[in-house]
Amino acid sequence: MAVKPALLTREVLPFALRLLALLLATLIVDAGLHLIDAVWVGRYLGIPGVLLIAASFGHSLRKRGVIHGGDPVFLLRLHEWLAWAGSLLVLVHAGIHFNAVLAWLAVGAMLVNIASGLTGKYLLRRAMTRLKQARAELKGEGLSEAEIKARLHRDSLTVDVVKQWRKVHLPISLVFGVLALAHIIAILVLWGWK
Repeated sequence: MAVKPALLTREVLPFALRLLALLLATLIVDAGLHLIDAVWVGRYLGIPGVLLIAASFGHSLRKRGVIHGGDPVFLLRLHEWLAWAGSLLVLVHAGIHFNAVLAWLAVGAMLVNIASGLTGKYLLRRAMTRLKQARAELKGEGLSEAEIKARLHRDSLTVDVVKQWRKVHLPISLVFGVLALAHIIAILVLWGWK
């Protein structure tokens, strides 16, 4: 079964391009630091990177009712961009200072978290778009709401299952957070403060 071009261009390609852009941006920033003999800056990029990632959680806080202000769509876009930028800084930081197992684990968890977030985003959007299109087609055929609901029952259940992706993404985010925090604490304790 061949992948439809629309699926490829609307769903798979943007996902792959975002990951590729993150990796390319990491290489460019790292190369730039080497070029201007400022590799030492990478040691400190983890701090603003973690702060950007932490700031990206406004969307999650709004969604869970912890905060009540802010447009959910804007907060989602802000979450995506702040997390991307923070991840870029953390990857540049890690690329320069990959000298401990804890750092490797934290970066690995961050990369899994990024992949999980992007996968969920595109899968959920695809499932919801498919359900909306099917509903419109059936409505166009003149079916009643009850008939449409009956015919799309399985598709609706599928969308509900895909929405549960967040229950997987949240623990992945938590693992990343714990490992990043452990790395930060280890740095604060072991850093040669002079």
